[in-house]
Amino acid sequence: MPDIEQTKAKARRIREHALRMVHRANASHIGTGLSMADILAVLYGGVAKVDAANPRDPDRDRVVLSKGHGAAAFYACLAESGFFPVERLATFCEDGTALAGHVSHHVPGVDFSTGSLGHGLSLGCGVALGFKRDGRPGRAFVILSDGECDEGSIWEAALFAPHHRLDNLVAVVDYNKIQSFGTVKEVLDLEPFADKWRAFNWHVEVVDGHDHAALAQAFAAVPAVAGRPTVILADTVKGKGVSFMEDKLLWHYRSPSAEQLEAAIAEVRGTE
Repeated sequence: MPDIEQTKAKARRIREHALRMVHRANASHIGTGLSMADILAVLYGGVAKVDAANPRDPDRDRVVLSKGHGAAAFYACLAESGFFPVERLATFCEDGTALAGHVSHHVPGVDFSTGSLGHGLSLGCGVALGFKRDGRPGRAFVILSDGECDEGSIWEAALFAPHHRLDNLVAVVDYNKIQSFGTVKEVLDLEPFADKWRAFNWHVEVVDGHDHAALAQAFAAVPAVAGRPTVILADTVKGKGVSFMEDKLLWHYRSPSAEQLEAAIAEVRGTE
């Protein structure tokens, strides 16, 4: 089990890095990075079997960030996990850098380039099926946004996984309830969300996506049901940790000013 105090500290560092990266690059998508920081911190705090010293171990778990626009937080997590120097985060979105604005497989620790929403769960299915057929112990973790669950490809993959008994597949939905142009409820209501996954024959865990102990417990339970994939519906807040960003559509695309950055980092550092 992850050390919860360590994962909380890691989540704070991920948030601070992501804020600085997005500000420096005048980039966007800080809201989605902040909402999934706790998920990433727990996953890379002792759940996912990965080794920064051996990032291509064939038996490693695979982590697919399907919501590839959350690249800043993902890169920050990988740097904090030892895959590359933290100082390299300063090159985010610069010309010629591997740290592109959407996740790139040229970055150590990244297995798949992503950002075309709706593709990640299919990638995870392929990885999990390959592990099964090769008799390998690895698992596939796929982090989805709630908005991308509007995509039909998500539900095709959701049908595929239980049919092939992929109990080594874990989908985590960052359910912050805001997508690019409005709330999820306004754009295309997903509810009853958990029931939909259950109807597709997935094991469903609904947790507070900012509660590290609850996240760790949900991950530890996998596979909860033999032969069934697991989906963790993580209730989160977009912009979590920065009061003036929390639950605000504005911060899907906006970059913080220097003054806003200073205020945001002060809040993040004060988060327990």
